[in-house]
Amino acid sequence: MNPDFYSRRELLRQVGMGMGSIGLSALLGQEGQAALSHKTGLGDRLNPLSVREPHYRARAKRVIHIFANGGPSQVDSFDYKPMLAKYDGKELPGEHLGTERKTGAAMKSPFAFNQYGESGLWISDLFPHVAESADELCVINSMYANVPNHEPSLMLMNCGAPRVNTVTPSMGSWINYGLGTENENLPGFVALCPGGVPIVETQNWRSAFLPGAYQGTHIDTKNTEIEKLIANIENKKLPRSAQRQQLDLIQELNRQHQATRSQDPALEARIQSYELAYRMQTEATDAFDVTREPESVREMYGDDMQGKQMLIARRLVERGVRFVQVWHGAGQPWDSHEHIEKNHGRLAQESDRAIGALLKDLKMRGLLEDTLVIWGGEFGRTPTVELPTPGANGPDTKLGRDHNHHGFTMWMAGGGVKGGYRYGSTDDFGFKAQENPVHVHDLHATIMHLLGFDHEHLTYRYAGRDFRLTDVHGEVVHDLVA
Repeated sequence: MNPDFYSRRELLRQVGMGMGSIGLSALLGQEGQAALSHKTGLGDRLNPLSVREPHYRARAKRVIHIFANGGPSQVDSFDYKPMLAKYDGKELPGEHLGTERKTGAAMKSPFAFNQYGESGLWISDLFPHVAESADELCVINSMYANVPNHEPSLMLMNCGAPRVNTVTPSMGSWINYGLGTENENLPGFVALCPGGVPIVETQNWRSAFLPGAYQGTHIDTKNTEIEKLIANIENKKLPRSAQRQQLDLIQELNRQHQATRSQDPALEARIQSYELAYRMQTEATDAFDVTREPESVREMYGDDMQGKQMLIARRLVERGVRFVQVWHGAGQPWDSHEHIEKNHGRLAQESDRAIGALLKDLKMRGLLEDTLVIWGGEFGRTPTVELPTPGANGPDTKLGRDHNHHGFTMWMAGGGVKGGYRYGSTDDFGFKAQENPVHVHDLHATIMHLLGFDHEHLTYRYAGRDFRLTDVHGEVVHDLVA
């Protein structure tokens, strides 16, 4: 467009958005947002995924977050409570917290606990392979959240916001915003979730008001063929040189369009996604193809869905992907309201071997030292038995456990945390965080600290205020740091 002449629409847009352009310039200039210049076929441009330095020396460079969707039971996994056996079938003494639904008597764990490693951490026989790496685990037995409902608790754990439809970025997006990626040929944030998406869907890995380049890329790992795993990964009709020419033309038109729109972040995200999609053709094909691993490695992880997912996660962080979220239980969650022995047993059998292999493999390759591995769900479960639904036919009890946000367990490994370490505790029955309670905001603050960030200063100005992952909350738990 000739700058000396404006249509009525263009004039109104320029007048109305002029101050917005100034505001955007300020955003681009603030810490963490001013990206480095990136040389491509189209010349110099801002690249939102360029590597950036954290506030101070980081202990972790990347994260693998294993999300046990639905709420695994702490008293059946990593929080040993012998008092439950003593009170099995009896009402718990004293006053206890209310639950989402009425629950009955105490129910002992159907799983045996033993001590493992030099540290002597208590772990149930649900996780024998994970237990082999007990001395790498930093177990937090005193986690707590806000409410006993899945949707808001998923949002709290993944986005730091305890409400559904609150537009806030996910943890992986914040980390990519702060650090960028070490491999521009792959997404900086990948969500491995088989069979579709969990409840609240893509909100779990959204970028919200952060530029779209930081949003998680969902990969449906139910598929095994690369062409189905990543749709349209290869253009079989055009050679690479012709694709490059085609893309350059499209990008040039996009840039001309963007030049009159004050660096529109949505348009910038689209431009970056086109470029990434082109570059991914060779790199992604290699990264997601686990058949390129030696047979001994594939055998260690197991020839199943979780084995494949964990091996892909290792291959991704090995290639510079900053944040990988591995979902387990998205379709059949850890939400064992009934028959916990059967259902938790099945879920643990699906994931234990693969998680144990991941921890050993990362350590053998020297990656565990600066890769932070996190395991847990959105909350835990009650130490009391869940009662059957009124009017339903069946046995007197369902032999399951209800939701419990008052006290649950998560663990971390590698990435600068203390290994073979247990922090905090619940009460004698595993109901409520009692000693050194750790809120989800505190966990997020600690994760950001391990990655080299002061969580109070990694912010993004939106709608007239500064936002951060921990909102106005969160304290770093320094006792977890090695």
